[in-house]
Amino acid sequence: MVRAELGTITKHNLKMVKRLNQVIFPVSYNDQFYNDLLKAGDLAKIAFFNDLAVGAVCCRVDISPPPNTTAAPDAAAAANGTSSSSQNPPQPVVLAPGRRLYIMTLGCLAPYRRQKIGTLLLQHVLAVCAREGFSSVTLHVQINNDAALQFYKKFGFEVVGISEHYYKRIEPADAYLLEKKLGTPSVNGHAGKAHD
Repeated sequence: MVRAELGTITKHNLKMVKRLNQVIFPVSYNDQFYNDLLKAGDLAKIAFFNDLAVGAVCCRVDISPPPNTTAAPDAAAAANGTSSSSQNPPQPVVLAPGRRLYIMTLGCLAPYRRQKIGTLLLQHVLAVCAREGFSSVTLHVQINNDAALQFYKKFGFEVVGISEHYYKRIEPADAYLLEKKLGTPSVNGHAGKAHD
């Protein structure tokens, strides 16, 4: 029987999480990032598929808007492959007031991406948000990562901005800022129907 489950990140599996992130993401994280995960509790989890570590999610509480991020109209048009006819200058992004949870990383190894691992990780994050009273959850997605963008949209996330030069050593350097306001239904009225 195939079984996927989440586990706590501990000093005993921290090197697995670091290796997973090295394989999954095109960016590197410093030692402080990984040390902080040991204190993150439910905000960081490792995913196992038949007892094999295949993914992880790492979050933090966020209270400030990201720098160098412009507001949604142009970002949403760009994310949908259209151009905005508006001649208005870019505006700073405005996020939902209150406590926000920021997803720093959420991913799984490529061979396991159609096994509901991403769904399991994201549902865990959304459950933590509901239990802890967060007003929204946000994350960045590299502008050329269409699969991730579509995955999050299926769970009710919306593009609210573009962060220019978000990534330092990879191209493209820009990222979409996505937000899901809590208490609102997903695009189809039911979360958890993504086929990951």
